[in-house]
Amino acid sequence: MESCYGTRSFPQLIDLPGAWHGNQFSDESEYVYNLSSQEVEEIENALCHFKALGLDGDLICRQNFPLPTVGKSLDLIRLDVHEGKGFGLVRGINPLDYSAEDLTMMYLGVQSYIANLRGRQDGKGNMLVHVVADNSSNLSSQHHRHSTSEITFHNEESGDIVSWLTRSTAASGGRCIIASGYAVYNILNRHHPTSIRQLSQPKWVFANQEGYPRPLFFYHRNRIMLNFGRVPLIGNAIHPRPAHLPRISMKQFEALEDIERAARKVQLEIETKPGDIHFINNLFILHKRDSFKNGYGVGEKRHLVRMRLRDDELGWNLPESLRKEWADAFGAGLDKLWHVDPMPEGYFPLRSYPN
Repeated sequence: MESCYGTRSFPQLIDLPGAWHGNQFSDESEYVYNLSSQEVEEIENALCHFKALGLDGDLICRQNFPLPTVGKSLDLIRLDVHEGKGFGLVRGINPLDYSAEDLTMMYLGVQSYIANLRGRQDGKGNMLVHVVADNSSNLSSQHHRHSTSEITFHNEESGDIVSWLTRSTAASGGRCIIASGYAVYNILNRHHPTSIRQLSQPKWVFANQEGYPRPLFFYHRNRIMLNFGRVPLIGNAIHPRPAHLPRISMKQFEALEDIERAARKVQLEIETKPGDIHFINNLFILHKRDSFKNGYGVGEKRHLVRMRLRDDELGWNLPESLRKEWADAFGAGLDKLWHVDPMPEGYFPLRSYPN
């Protein structure tokens, strides 16, 4: 059952490892797992093992991508992402050493130790979304996926876990910035309880979810969860709010501003390196990026490959309001497309009102 703020079940304080503040991480070793050369070799050997089976790349799983040593460390990251601080990063693979196909399969192999289900990310069934700068049109240049501007904190529309592989970084900027939704909740509950009340009421109408009102904050099965993005709620220059949908109230807008301010207070900035594989819990970790500028040299153009994941064993029970988006992403028998490199818009349609 979904609870609205003010009922007895809504917690006054979240005292869990996931309620972190960014300044508590004094060393990146607390969240970055640095692969040794022997561990990279183990991943390469697993790739060779899988390729010898003659299977399609999308069939990679723990059973056919054996990582006897690295897998134990990935299991700890898996547990930490689902039940601990909510994020982790695997570092040490050099994208320049591999073809796009082999790099993608290595990514899928590592990823399969964190979550075993992979989600579609658009109506065509694209499983890999390439986040790159594109100024070929006004629509592309202002869309979250292709913009170089800073964006606000948000969650992805679906997926318990959001993962991305950094194939290359920008010449400057483009840092990964995350914030604990638990810490945000604690700040708002203490200093802005009326905003929490607004955020937990089923009165938010998303332009990308067929106009059904729902909360942004949930308390479901003894877990606080949040899922939202600004564009589907208020629109922007390229995706104006549809006229037939109600405008959000001033109190609702102020609640969104309170989220952003609180998230900035507790945020953790991560200087991303080529080959980094990020995992974040999309049900309570907010993420954004800062603005960036690409260069002209090799490896100076920001290119992320994003995926949405869920795990059969550790995946969370979802509030009813989120289940349709998850079903569209993870439902059986749906078309799936795998493009290991960026393709024209016809292959990768720009989702209207993206989170």
